Order: sequence, then C-alpha cells, then structure tokens
Amino acid sequence: PVPTPMIIPDLQPPAYISVDVETSGPNPGNFSLLSIGACTLGSPPETFYLELKPVNNQYVPEALSITGLSLETLRQTGVDPAEAMFRFAAWLEKVTPKGSKPIFVALNAPFDWSFLNDYFIRALGRNPFGHSALDMKALYMGLTGAAWSDTHVEKMAARYGLHIELTHNALQDALDQAEVLRHLLVEWETRTVSGEPG
Repeated sequence: PVPTPMIIPDLQPPAYISVDVETSGPNPGNFSLLSIGACTLGSPPETFYLELKPVNNQYVPEALSITGLSLETLRQTGVDPAEAMFRFAAWLEKVTPKGSKPIFVALNAPFDWSFLNDYFIRALGRNPFGHSALDMKALYMGLTGAAWSDTHVEKMAARYGLHIELTHNALQDALDQAEVLRHLLVEWETRTVSGEPG
C-alpha cells in the first residue's frame, strides 16, 4: 500500500503577493518602471497601485502602446521612484502576517521581479521579497504537465472555468493573476493531501 503522505504544518504560513508591473522597456538598466500593482490572496484582497516618474526618456514604443501610459504625463503625475518603493515596502509590511515573509508571485516572474529588485535595492538597499520569486508559469507546468506554449494566463484560467485576458493595467492584472493562483494552490493542496502525482 502507498503510505499516506505526512503533512507537516508550515510554521510560517506563506504570504503570497500577486504582483504585476508595467515598464517602458525590457530591462531596468535602460528603461523605467512605470506602474506597480499588487494584491493579497484574501477575500476581499488588500491592494496596492501606483504610477512612477520615469527615470529617463528611453522607451520601446510597443511597451507604451499596450499600457496607455505616457512618459510625459508620468513626469508630472508619477511618484518619485524612491518614494514609490518606500510606499510599496510599507504596504507589504502592513499586509504580511507577523512571522511570515511576503512571497513574490507573478506571471513570468523573472521580468517583474528584475525591475522591482533593481528599484528596491536602489531605494532601500534591500528587497522585502528577498532574492526569490514564484513563477506561475513554472508552477502550472509542474502541476499539470502542460507544455510551455500552454502557459498563457488565458489557458490557465480556462482550466478553472475562468475568463481572463491581460489588460496591462498593473493592478487589474495582479488581481486576475491572484484569482488563477488561488485555483492553482487549491489543486496543488488537494493533490498533496491525496498523494496524487502532478
């Protein structure tokens, strides 16, 4: 008989934070972080959103066209990058339960994490998320056996009867990611308890 897996309680319950960013280009060394959206997995979720002043004039036209953000407007209305990161860190501290650490979760996490890590280090000298992140694409592949080509958020959502399309509004996309993540985690926990392979 297959032994029943022993469930070891997590002494520090994971505090998943769904994060999305919009930027002016592909890398933080040359381009600007323009908006940050984040939320918890609670119901209702705690949310965070702000738009930042660009750090330079560099941009990829396609990056701006899909977001509807304007560098010219953000120079006037955006939050100073250092202040933005202080605000985000303060929000993370507020919504993360005592004894837990915020876990960065995103769709294509390496991209979003790279910008936020760069900005956090420059502003605070540290990254509240640490040096790791949970990528939803990788989680989905491991859980379902899906091919990389099937890790678009729309296909993930369809597995759970959800209809989601990326809006490229950082907060809305973070909220939509969180909805898919809740279902992924429920399926993962169910399989863990039952001993069913992924």
